[in-house]
Amino acid sequence: MNDDIDGGVEPATPIWAAFSDLMSVLLGAFVLILVGVIGVQLELSARLDDAVKQRQQEAQRRKTLEQALAGPLAAGRVTLVNGRIGISGNVLFALNSDQLQPQGRELLRSLAGPLSAYLRSHDEILMVSGFADDQQVRAGNRRFADNWELSAQRALTVTRSFIDAGIPASSVFAAAFGSEQPVSSNADSEGRAKNRRVEIAAVPRPASSGGGSRE
Repeated sequence: MNDDIDGGVEPATPIWAAFSDLMSVLLGAFVLILVGVIGVQLELSARLDDAVKQRQQEAQRRKTLEQALAGPLAAGRVTLVNGRIGISGNVLFALNSDQLQPQGRELLRSLAGPLSAYLRSHDEILMVSGFADDQQVRAGNRRFADNWELSAQRALTVTRSFIDAGIPASSVFAAAFGSEQPVSSNADSEGRAKNRRVEIAAVPRPASSGGGSRE
C-alpha cells in the first residue's frame, strides 16, 4: 500500500537546478553589461586620444609660426593670436584706401619668406582676411560702395603682394568680413583703428573634388 501511495506523487524539481538557471541568466546579463561598458570606455579613450593629438598638433603649428615670425613679432610689427597673424590697417593702408603704403609693402615682403617656408612643410593654405570699422566709406569715394568692398579690395591687395613676393597663388586666397568681426569697440578712434586690420591665418588645404575639368 505504501508503494501505491509513493508512486502517485511526482518527485519535486531540485531547488539547486532552478538556482543554477537563475545564476546563468544573471551571469549572461552581467557579461553583456561588462562588454558594453568596456566598449564605451574604449570609444571614449579613442576620442580623448584624438583630442589630445589635435591639441598637440595645434600647439606645434603655433610654435612653428612663432619661430618663423620671430623677427616681425619681436619688432612689434605683427601680432600672433590663436594662430592668426594680425597687421594694423594703418600700417598697410591710408584711410579709405586699398593702396599699400611703403612700410606696408616692406612688411609684407618680410613676411613672405617665413610664410613660404612654413607652407612648404605643412599641407595648409593662407587665408588673407580684410576687416573694417563701422564707419561708412568717406562720401565722394567712388572706388568703394561700402566697407565690404573696401575690406575685400584690401585683402586682395595683400594677397597679390604675397604672390608677387613668391608665395604660390595656389597657396593663398582672400576673404572679406567688412565691419562684422570687430576686435574692439567702435565707440572711439583708437578702437576703430584696431578694427581696421588684415589677418593672415593658415588653414587646412581643401581636398580636391575629383570632379574633373570642365570643357
